[in-house]
This record gives sequence, C-alpha cells and structure tokens, in this order.
Amino acid sequence: MISDSTRNALVATGLGALMRGAGLVTRYIPIPQPTLLVGPGSSARLGQAIAGFGHSKILIVTDSIISKLGLLNSLTDALTAGGAQFVVFDEITPDAPIPLIEKGIAFYQSHDCDAIVAFGGGSSMDASKAIAVSVANPHKSLHQLAGYFKGLRTPVRVYAVPTTAGTGSEVTVAAVISDPQTHKKLVIVDPRMVPKMAALDPSLMTGLPPHITAATGIDALTHAIEAFVGHWTTPYSDGMALSAVGLIFENLRTAYRNGKDLAAREKMSLASTYAGFAFTRANVGYVHAIAHQFGGLYHTPHGLANAIMLPLVLKFSSPAITERLALLALRAKVGKPGEADEVLAQKFLDAVDQLNHDLGIPTTLEALREEDIPALAKAACWEAHTGYPVPRYLSQEECEALIARALPPKIAPPKRRKKKPTAGALS
Repeated sequence: MISDSTRNALVATGLGALMRGAGLVTRYIPIPQPTLLVGPGSSARLGQAIAGFGHSKILIVTDSIISKLGLLNSLTDALTAGGAQFVVFDEITPDAPIPLIEKGIAFYQSHDCDAIVAFGGGSSMDASKAIAVSVANPHKSLHQLAGYFKGLRTPVRVYAVPTTAGTGSEVTVAAVISDPQTHKKLVIVDPRMVPKMAALDPSLMTGLPPHITAATGIDALTHAIEAFVGHWTTPYSDGMALSAVGLIFENLRTAYRNGKDLAAREKMSLASTYAGFAFTRANVGYVHAIAHQFGGLYHTPHGLANAIMLPLVLKFSSPAITERLALLALRAKVGKPGEADEVLAQKFLDAVDQLNHDLGIPTTLEALREEDIPALAKAACWEAHTGYPVPRYLSQEECEALIARALPPKIAPPKRRKKKPTAGALS
C-alpha cells in the first residue's frame, strides 16, 4: 500500500510532466496581437479607423449603464462621421450567461451585422467573442464550442474598448461565459477571437467606483503573477508580466484614491493589457480555477474572487516559487537587490497582503458556504490540473483547506438577556 502523500506526489509528477509538455506545444502556437490605440480620445480614433474598413453594419456589445452614461458617444460619433452603420446591444450583465449570449447572436443575425465592437468590462468582451465565434459556426452550440479550437470557421472580426483595467480580454484568446443551469463557467479558446484593434482610453475609466478599480486592478495583478510563476513561461511572457506588476504597484493605489487621475488610469490600462499578453501565452493557475467556481456558484465578481484567493494561493505555492517571488519583489520595489531570495519572497507576499488591505479588499468571501467547499475544490482541481501549468499541486484535501480559509467568520448568536422577575413571580 502506498501512502496518500506518496500517491499525491506521483500524481503531481505526472501532471507536471504533462503540463510542461503542453507548454512546449503552446509556446509555438501563433497568437495574433491587436493594434493598440492608447490615451485619452483613443476610442474616437478607433471609431474613425473602423469606419474606414467598409463593414456593412457593426454590432456594439455593451451594458445598459455604459449606454446610459453616454460613454459610447465618442465611438459612435466617429462611426457616424465616417459613414458606418451600427446597432447597439446593451443588455450584457455580469458573467455573460448563455441565454443572453444567444440573444446577442440573434440580434447580430437579425441586423445583418458583419463585425463587433466589444465596449465595456470583461463580460462585454467575453460575450462579444462568444457571439463572434458562434455566428461563424452556427451548427455548434455554445456548449460544443467550449474548449480549445472547437470552431471550424474563423470568428467574425472583433474590436475592443475596455472600460476597466483588469481582464486584459482585449488581447486574449479566451471567452469565459456562464451556464446558469449548471452554475459553472464555460471557456471558449481560439486565437482567432483576439480583437483586431483595441482602444485603451483612460477617459472612459475616470468614473469607475473605487471598489471596482480595486478588484479589477488585482485581477490584472493576478494574471501577471500566475503567468510569471507557472511552468509555461517564455521570455516574452516574463517581460510582460514583470512590466504589469511594476505598473500596478506604482499606480493602482493612486487610481483607487483619485479615480480622475488620467495618468494613473492610462498606466493601469496598459498594465492590464500587458498582463493579458502574459497570461495568454503562459496561462494562469489555482487562483483562477477557484475564482471561476465562486463566480459560477455565487456570481462573485471575478476580480474580487481573484483578489481574495491570490494571497492564499501564493502562500501555498511559495516553497516552489521562491526565486520567482523574489524577482516580483524587486519589480514591485518592495525589496532591494542583494537581499536573500527568501527575504524578498516574503516581502512580496506581505506587499500583496498590504495592497489588498489598502484597497479595501476583504479577506473572506461572504457568500461562501462550508458545505459547498468539497464540490468547489473538486471542480477547481479538475480545471487547474487539466489546463493550467501550476507550480505546486494541491490535493483535494489541501484545496478544501485553502478555500476554507476564505470562509466568513461565524457570528455568534446574541445572548438572551435574562428576564427580571416580575412582581407576580415574587408573590
């Protein structure tokens, strides 16, 4: 009989070899990069460019808040000035559920569109990519398109205008949508979904509430860190990840405290994009695997779920990634060259904790229920072990224990006050 620890070690060794082999393959897959327009007013410049491409009609995919706030105006005014026809589908909600995607597909088809502009946060961009690949492959359902390279035909052209600095979806190969029946996330992966052009316009981000700035910023940090510490790294992904980490530590607190600081907003949008470039090539890890389960079951915003789990996963992984954490500490400017790797690694772990604290990120997930943890851990381990090049493997039991650390504190029921005896009781 072999012990559980030995069995876990053997499984981890086999999975690690498999993931490293997959990494050797993925590093040679060509991934297109969008043309980036950066700076205030870049959304209008994108509209001018799109208007010259000769599309018959463009579908703009966004949410009702963006539409009502008038954030689309610079883009749509430029499209109109250039003679381009467009329609707006502004019904996107967080987590982009399948029925809503299907409604967007029907809207696209009924208006005879031939291109899409994704305008908004990660949900709008994920929805746009899913619509793009689905309308090009009408004989497959969204469930059938989930996974790697399931669409035979090239998705319709997508352009992107992110309004948050976090997901990096404007440069990534994936679309994450939710299945409300199973309460799970589906991931569609196809390099051909990468937008052709993207506008990083910080003027669209100045009105973001601080808590969204915080969660999306830590989302970008998570992308960069997980790309940097996994087993699929390349010199390119390392460079992008380190650049993103440096920009985030230098600018996220400023963007959080003063949302109208255009310079900080622009640098955060660049950090998000760089992190997107990094994890598109090097992939992510357990933080995302667990966060996807929180999003599917509890509809927890993805950035918030990542922010809660990032410190916990990093501390578990730290024995296997000490040197990498040390490099991150130097780039984040929380340590000095010449310090021991162990010292620098601990300083980076402490810096992540401090950054979360400064941004008001909670350390626990209010919606998390203890009875859900085994199923959450099982699904997270399956996702990570079959798709992510994690640096240190979690067993089912270890994953359960890790998730349990995000349980909200139990609140003791209020003590009943003893009733004073009444006069009748004394008689």
